[in-house]
Amino acid sequence: MPVITLPDGSQRTYAEPVSIEKVAADIGPGLAKAALAGKVDDKLVDTSYVIDRDARLAIVTDRDPEGLEVIRHSTAHLLAQAVKQLFPDAQVTIGPVIEDGFYYDFAYKRPFTPEDLVTIEERMRELAKADHKVTRRVMRRDDAVKFFRDQGEVYKAEIIASIPADEDISLYGQSDWVDLCRGPHVPSTGKLRAFKLMKIAGAYWRGDSRNEMLQRIYGTAWPDEKQLKAYLTRLEEAEKRDHRKLGKEQDLFHFQEEAPGAVFWHPKGWAVFQALIAYMREKQRAAGYQEVNAPEIMDADLWRRSGHLEKFGENMFLTKTPDERVYAIKPMNCPGHVQIFNQGLRSYRDLPLRFAEFGKVHRYEPSGALHGLMRVRAFTQDDAHVFITEDQIEEETVRGIDLLLSIYRDFGFDDVQVKFSDRPEKRVGSDEIWDRAEQALQQATRAAGVEFTLNKGEGAFYGPKLEFVLKDAIGRDWQCGTWQVDLTIPDRLGAHYIDAHSQKRTPVMLHRAIFGSLERFIGILIEHTAGRLPTWLAPVQAVVLNITDNQAEYALKVTETLKNQGLRVAADLRNEKVGFKIREHTLQRVPYLLVAGDREAGSNSLAVRTRSGKDLGAMSVETIAAKLAEEVASRGRTILEV
Repeated sequence: MPVITLPDGSQRTYAEPVSIEKVAADIGPGLAKAALAGKVDDKLVDTSYVIDRDARLAIVTDRDPEGLEVIRHSTAHLLAQAVKQLFPDAQVTIGPVIEDGFYYDFAYKRPFTPEDLVTIEERMRELAKADHKVTRRVMRRDDAVKFFRDQGEVYKAEIIASIPADEDISLYGQSDWVDLCRGPHVPSTGKLRAFKLMKIAGAYWRGDSRNEMLQRIYGTAWPDEKQLKAYLTRLEEAEKRDHRKLGKEQDLFHFQEEAPGAVFWHPKGWAVFQALIAYMREKQRAAGYQEVNAPEIMDADLWRRSGHLEKFGENMFLTKTPDERVYAIKPMNCPGHVQIFNQGLRSYRDLPLRFAEFGKVHRYEPSGALHGLMRVRAFTQDDAHVFITEDQIEEETVRGIDLLLSIYRDFGFDDVQVKFSDRPEKRVGSDEIWDRAEQALQQATRAAGVEFTLNKGEGAFYGPKLEFVLKDAIGRDWQCGTWQVDLTIPDRLGAHYIDAHSQKRTPVMLHRAIFGSLERFIGILIEHTAGRLPTWLAPVQAVVLNITDNQAEYALKVTETLKNQGLRVAADLRNEKVGFKIREHTLQRVPYLLVAGDREAGSNSLAVRTRSGKDLGAMSVETIAAKLAEEVASRGRTILEV
């Protein structure tokens, strides 16, 4: 007689084993209709799953994150079924769930076309409307291999053949189609109501470039048409905000094949880069950090002793000199900062000791993973390492979290999620050390009054960490800052201080980044603001435009006056209509357009317009200079409009 305990604590007792769909129906017809899967003792299973013991049960619907994953997984199967019906010679391979959707890889004799996608999607809708029941069965591994080989599905047979022989294989079927899958899936295809095929791309079989090229069809799926439409609208908005497009339009940076994953900064882009560094320098100085700089190339043995070479070596760039000495281009700054700490005798009275560096680092990323400023091989970290005693972890973490959140607010990121990442599978240090580090960081985070979610197994190889995730203007999440507790690397690199009892002690090292990567943070800012960077950060804060040649000399004089105030101001004296110039600089997202005609030249003033098109009227040059300087200094917005 199984006793089923529901999430609200209520219980239901059954005289015999019972399926999840039966429990849902007993609770109510609305839940029975909405049920997509179930969680039995936290294990996700199909609604057809039979419970034969006492268990905790949660019915999963499309309101649950797990429900959305089941929808997307099932829609990937719907895609594969449609492809097989339309193109019987196509072979299926794998079709996993990814962020915001799914994909499925196929082997086919010719490339799929956009027209094919339309046809496939139409067939998928027909199959969904038919509401085919989805069923599960289990086969022995070797029987499953034969089953798919007999159907000519050599890729699927190869996948199954790599599974241990003693494992059972689960297959899911709907109508005339069967696929290998661990599940779970929706009860029937009628549950799949809102989906769209997005694009076609190439993909190597099993991700190995030595294997044959397959065709990958990407799709997205949502619980209903409203959410699908909202997602497609976000994609359209994201395309308009693409930092690569805006970066080119605003002449900020470029990439080229001679330096894959490295940025060529143009003058305007470099002005933004330097403004960010100046901002962070000011914040760090006020927070008690000292700026340092460590070499970019150091002996590989240092990275071996720190543990990076073993745990991170595949992402490092190594080079050998003529004398056979092996060096590594640094992928991070921490070992260098430990070397600075190690110079001279440190006392407990010196702690906390806060080192910060705008350190250029290099990490190997596969070519296919590179993505504008968001994923590069060479980048600059706003990196810092704080050396403390173990009993200072809480106080320093509270200070650090306050600093991070205040900086994010300055950039308009008020919605910040915090994730706690615990020990990964590949790590250094004993379990006892990890227990202490994880407990200390969790306690400190709670002391800061910050709620967090668990990011299981995603800590650094040397310690647990907090990840700070920013939500941008169109609802996308960006992981930027990190705060890590490290009880391991300082010991491996021989760091110590003298405690109050004249004993040698190993310091705790806190790793900290706020922007994470300046390159990536600039990319995020460009997309967050749609290229309309706040005035204090904009590469050109104002442009002076003359109406005719009669005002050219005056416009140049005003430009120099504003430049001498420390403002980034340019003059546009081209022999073009002023309306044309206004439109052009508006598209360049220049915050303020300062127009000089005969009247303005005669009264030492300028007509002021904003990039949003608002006409603020005429102001004296002194007023404009003062208000612009105030806006830049305060990092406020539209002070000229006040």
